[in-house]
Amino acid sequence: MYETVVREKTTVRSTVSTSAALVLALAIAFPAATRAHKRVNHQAQVIADFKARVDQYVALRKKADDSAPPLKKTEDPRDIREAQQGLVERIGAARSGAKQGDIFTPEISTLFKRLLRPQVHDKGTKAILKEDKPNPETVSFKINGPYPDKQPLVTSPPNILAALPPLPKDLEYRFVDKHLILHDSRANTIIDYIPNAIP
Repeated sequence: MYETVVREKTTVRSTVSTSAALVLALAIAFPAATRAHKRVNHQAQVIADFKARVDQYVALRKKADDSAPPLKKTEDPRDIREAQQGLVERIGAARSGAKQGDIFTPEISTLFKRLLRPQVHDKGTKAILKEDKPNPETVSFKINGPYPDKQPLVTSPPNILAALPPLPKDLEYRFVDKHLILHDSRANTIIDYIPNAIP
């Protein structure tokens, strides 16, 4: 009977020790898992906010586009330029109060910089971005203004496109030096930009 009591006490102690160890392990692991989950959720919310802002711009451009008389099918460069300029002017009027950071908010800019940081260290990416370096003179650009005409329109490297949220048709990411530009290729307009987006 004494042996049975000893065995029972040993079993109880062992169970208590195992339970305590399990509780301790969960206490250590749970906050880390919770932090990771919150970080993922926060990133998803920031990306959803970015997409909503981009969608608002696309809706505004569609409205500006629909308000113009229909363009006759033409291959005359002058007619095409005039139609593009008309679109630019209507977008500019609709976004007259637009400023840097309306789409790339501080939170979105911070996230994009974090997503881009590991990508720009790739040798192939560096080579492509080097092709897009500006001319020695200072490059200036502004919201609702044209893409700098002396700068090459180099396609963004595939790994950078994969790291960033996809864009609707006719919108694209471009780099001028270290700055990330959100470019409307149809209107050749700068919608927003992140200064010093890459190191």
